[in-house]
Amino acid sequence: MKIQFSRVGAFLWGLVKQFWLLLFSIVAFYPVYYMFITSFKTRKDWLSDQFGLPLHWSMDNYVQALNQGKLVLWLGNSLLVTVASILVSTAIAALAAYAVARFKFPGRAFFLNTMIALMVVPPVVLIMPLFVLMVNIKLINTLPGIIIIYVGLLIPFSIYLLVSFFRGLPREIFDAATVDGCSNFGILWRIVVPLSAPAFVTLVVVNTLWVWNELLVALVFLQSEELKTLMPGLTLFKGHFSLNEPLIMAGTMIATIPMLLLYIFGQRYFVQGLVAGAVK
Repeated sequence: MKIQFSRVGAFLWGLVKQFWLLLFSIVAFYPVYYMFITSFKTRKDWLSDQFGLPLHWSMDNYVQALNQGKLVLWLGNSLLVTVASILVSTAIAALAAYAVARFKFPGRAFFLNTMIALMVVPPVVLIMPLFVLMVNIKLINTLPGIIIIYVGLLIPFSIYLLVSFFRGLPREIFDAATVDGCSNFGILWRIVVPLSAPAFVTLVVVNTLWVWNELLVALVFLQSEELKTLMPGLTLFKGHFSLNEPLIMAGTMIATIPMLLLYIFGQRYFVQGLVAGAVK
């Protein structure tokens, strides 16, 4: 009897967990669903039924979103800023993480602890000193200026993640490469980077999502409408078309599609990288 009751209890507990998982999934997915169906509605359909499926599926909102305003320009700015920030921050983090994981030098623990501490500093408290700095070096309202800021904000987390993964690599591989005459940079480029592909993909996906969706820094430091990235640009887009919700949702969907594709193609490595360095 006890065994039967325990099986029934386990079955009921499993149903409860599945119910909550399903509920949380619906809550998380519903905004995407609303954004998707609204982007294909006409304004008349949206006013008559905001939450139902479109009566007439139409691509007119996407055509208008791409033709009106500067959405394509903002997409290009976001792509440039994101790619440059990810490339520079990943390269710097890989060199620093390799040094921390591979060598023993004075201040190594202090350096790593400082990186971990910087991860918890919210960007909002850095806005004022960064703004003064950018004004002094004449990089305010420029794309290189915001790229420098993003690189600085990405490096602490990037170093922490890569150090955790590099430390889990077999030390015998490094010793064998050293015996064969490979330089430290050669070991990093030919051995460590290929073996750490899941960690690098995870790093690129997480950092790309953050840079692409970042609003506060871009809104403060990019004041010219031509230089704005996608997120602050969409705030202007909403102001221009605040009475046309389907058009706004179409612009938001266009901004979402690149990140959705990035996650879909990098999902396998992303999941592997999430547990990188967890066990040896």
